Amino acid sequence: MAALPSHPAGAFNAPRQLGRFQLQRSLGVSDRTLLWLATDPRDGRSLVLAMPRRQPADAVGLQKWLAAAHHVARIKHPGLASVLEVGEHGAWPYLAYDGGQAITMADRLGSQALPLVELMRWAMEVLQALAFAHEAGVVHGDLQACMFLLQQDGSSRLLGLGATLAPQDPAPSMQVQRQEAERDLLAFGLVLHHALAGEPALGLPDVGAVIDRMPPRGRDSVRLPRSTPRPIPEALRSIVNRATERQPRQRYRNARTLEGAIDGWARTDANSGGEPIRLLLDRMRVSGFLPAMPGSAARAARIALMEGECLNALADSVRQDLCLSLELLRSANGPELQGALGDGGGAILTLRRAIAIVGLDGLRRAAMALRVWPGSLDEEQAGQLAQLIARVQQAGRAAQCLRPAGYDAELVALLAMLQNLGRLALQYHFPEEAAQIRRLMQPAPPLAAGEPEQPGMTEESACLAVLGVDVDSLGTAVGRHWGFDDEALWMVRRLPQSVPVHFTEADQDLLRLTASCANELIDALSLPEHQRSAFVQRAAQRYGRALGLSIRDLVAAAQDSTCELAAPAQAAAE
Repeated sequence: MAALPSHPAGAFNAPRQLGRFQLQRSLGVSDRTLLWLATDPRDGRSLVLAMPRRQPADAVGLQKWLAAAHHVARIKHPGLASVLEVGEHGAWPYLAYDGGQAITMADRLGSQALPLVELMRWAMEVLQALAFAHEAGVVHGDLQACMFLLQQDGSSRLLGLGATLAPQDPAPSMQVQRQEAERDLLAFGLVLHHALAGEPALGLPDVGAVIDRMPPRGRDSVRLPRSTPRPIPEALRSIVNRATERQPRQRYRNARTLEGAIDGWARTDANSGGEPIRLLLDRMRVSGFLPAMPGSAARAARIALMEGECLNALADSVRQDLCLSLELLRSANGPELQGALGDGGGAILTLRRAIAIVGLDGLRRAAMALRVWPGSLDEEQAGQLAQLIARVQQAGRAAQCLRPAGYDAELVALLAMLQNLGRLALQYHFPEEAAQIRRLMQPAPPLAAGEPEQPGMTEESACLAVLGVDVDSLGTAVGRHWGFDDEALWMVRRLPQSVPVHFTEADQDLLRLTASCANELIDALSLPEHQRSAFVQRAAQRYGRALGLSIRDLVAAAQDSTCELAAPAQAAAE
């Protein structure tokens, strides 16, 4: 550990003795706190002393600090180090903890990144303790790597709680407390950054100094580097980068939310089920995938009277209701029917074939299985789901217009809609998280006058940061649960924006690309008017060669899908 630097006037001048305690070495120093490894000569016990960097201004301030520290010492949690003693010597207040054989996170890190298994256990234990403290109305105020004691059994304890409580303000206002709690989360994110990157953010060991250089006070950004001592999973990278976001409004607002994101990633990474995916499947078993769309009862009644109609007529009627269409595909791909067929024909991806398999009675049962709209959603959430369903249907119609010659129109349309399974599942089964993701994707106002607005997160990064799993993985989990084979799962997974598009002659690849192109087109049309033209052109450039499409084709597809294309996109085609 580096030697304690010199201190300004009024700061602790580092004697080797504090009252009865023999000070062995400095464990950490910041602008707000000091941490010492000490020995109690009465019993030879090893202790850790935490104290403010500067003395209270006067005797009244000292008494307020001690009263607040006694209050903090009564907060008990397995992840909080137990305070053995609150005291003072020579007007220097301190909190004493049992040091035992523990080491600090700062000593453990050195210049190496922590293994992910060890890091996740530590992070979850400390976040639970931090959330408990915040909910008790207490903030830490100076989270540093040295504030985490790592026990021999692998568990961790947070210490220093209360060491920086301002003596002049023992009962801060709700606004101040909320701001300090958010500062704790930013500091925790910076310690996570250090633990993964193997070096402190911005090269500054004092987390408080890093915070002072980030918005709103400074202009620096903190992002995990691509080159790190150990590989970092993309989902975990998104979570940590959100915790240290340059835009304060995009950071985590409470410890429970950050804990949930890390826990979701850890469970997803540990097994294919994953906590968010397991929770999604559980909710689907109880509530179905989607509720019946408004007017579905009348459609079901009409379907009941269509005995003897041809498959095309039945399929056309079902196609008007996305929720019923998906429920029918789920039924047709179920293990009972697939086992009875035994024809090795692959997943059922058209309504005509699904109706032929389940029959009119099966179609009626699928209609009756849907919950009444809007299920468990409130009015605002139901409105968001209705808008999303309309966009998904638009993508299906656009895919029909863009499909290569000779390919089945219904198949292409359904594939485009199935590429939105993750989005639909997210909005219906995780509506609060979906709202949070939309907020993270919104651009933020400029940090200073004359600067451009700050871009929001991508959908993938925002979903990873909130749930610990990306939206396409949710869709894949739904498809696998329904019985889709690997080829179908490949086609219903949208091509990532970061993956280049190459010419292909394979049917499944052409179908996937066509559906992906249609979805990117509809996503572009949902952007603000001044951005649409550029994104439509980008889609045309990405898919043009592979699918033989021009921007005129995309404009025509947008118009034919009943979505009015803004003037800038029309002008771009001229």
